[in-house]
Amino acid sequence: MTLAWTNWAGSVSCAPAGLPAPKSEAEIAALVRRAATEGRSVRVVGTGHSFTPLVATPGYVVSLDDWAGIESHDASLLEATVRAGTKLHALGEALLALGLATANLGDIDVQSLGGALGTGTHGTGRSLPNLSAQVASLRLVLASGDVVECSAERDADLWRAARVSFGTFGVVSAARLRLLPAYRLHERTRRQSLAETLERLAEDIAGNRHFEFFWFPARDFVETKALNPTSAEPESLAGRKYERIGWSARILPSVRELKFHEMEYSVPAESGPDCMRAVEARMRARWPDVEWPVEYRTLRSDDAWLSTAHGRETVTISIHQDASLPCGALFGDLEAIFREHRGRPHWGKLHTRTAAELADLYPRFADFCALRRRLDPKGVFLNDHLRLLLGDGVN
Repeated sequence: MTLAWTNWAGSVSCAPAGLPAPKSEAEIAALVRRAATEGRSVRVVGTGHSFTPLVATPGYVVSLDDWAGIESHDASLLEATVRAGTKLHALGEALLALGLATANLGDIDVQSLGGALGTGTHGTGRSLPNLSAQVASLRLVLASGDVVECSAERDADLWRAARVSFGTFGVVSAARLRLLPAYRLHERTRRQSLAETLERLAEDIAGNRHFEFFWFPARDFVETKALNPTSAEPESLAGRKYERIGWSARILPSVRELKFHEMEYSVPAESGPDCMRAVEARMRARWPDVEWPVEYRTLRSDDAWLSTAHGRETVTISIHQDASLPCGALFGDLEAIFREHRGRPHWGKLHTRTAAELADLYPRFADFCALRRRLDPKGVFLNDHLRLLLGDGVN
């Protein structure tokens, strides 16, 4: 029987040699050693929410769904060690039961922890970095089958490289996360014009812990969302529309039931408004009928080598299109604008950047590739897409 794997959007598929689901770190290590002996690749899948072919391989597509949950926690240190197969929505509820919470979440919470960290998943907030910046230490199963742990104090280069490495350094087994005491957020949404939104954008970003907006080109309106910590009870908002209060893990994510394709670019924060205006002008002129929104978020800089916010305060702009519709021409037209603003593409979302271009955008790109080759000289954790992306031949 031929095996098959397809991503969430239905845009990427492959026929792997196996779809193993190890239940322990020892089983993960044994699988990696077996794949290396057989000359097969290993790619780990979470929930398949990446739009790029990060996972597709004729080797092993590995699920860590059976390697999930909180391994340990320290409430006094506000830390927890979490297995990589843990889904973010399950993590939020498990941490809440312990009186803890993550500092931020992405736009959705269906991904696995390992996949979210590895692709640089982020939320919004100018003081808040992506999820990988919450990692105090990372546990990896290397191509040799050895298990190593890295942190700022122990093998700092590996820690800075592997936090956002889309599975190319090894199988991320677990992460020790820095956390916060459980907290509530007060959400306020409003509808207005794009002109009004851009006019008061700096004020809204500065005045809220989280701020983002969605511009709907075909209907030409904006929905804004602002979130701030609160000690108020949910019942205090009785009768108010467009507001709600709840625990952070339940307020931060949005529900995305309809399937779509997405391109997202990270640009320097100071370029964000001008880049958005250029996107607006081009969509009004050439793509006025697009029903799906353009999303605008903020992101604090960090030191992960291939984080899209590496070394610079960042604005992210996302373009969406229905999964049943062609998106290549739309995305290609707008990608040209992001190139002009030195945009860095989200690793899990559609783009056409080459290894040479990426090397120019990331100061530590060459170091990343060199360290990857040293740890995995035979390319056990590579596929065709990653070899092109990294410009990385193997022995």
